[in-house]
Amino acid sequence: MALFKERKPAGKPGEWFYCLKHKKAEEGPECPAKDRFGPYATKAEAEHAMESAQERNREWDNDPRWNDRG
Repeated sequence: MALFKERKPAGKPGEWFYCLKHKKAEEGPECPAKDRFGPYATKAEAEHAMESAQERNREWDNDPRWNDRG
């Protein structure tokens, strides 16, 4: 007999997440927090989570307030 039950990750209907493990948008969420980005308001936003993250990273890399190279 297991000591702990595996819990389904908590989320609200209508919240969307991008699952890093399955590389897809999921409503719910379906996967643990360590494997997802979100929540997003729409499925389309969740589907573009990786592009949004890359764009933010580029902006931060080029922001003189945060650039500590050289």
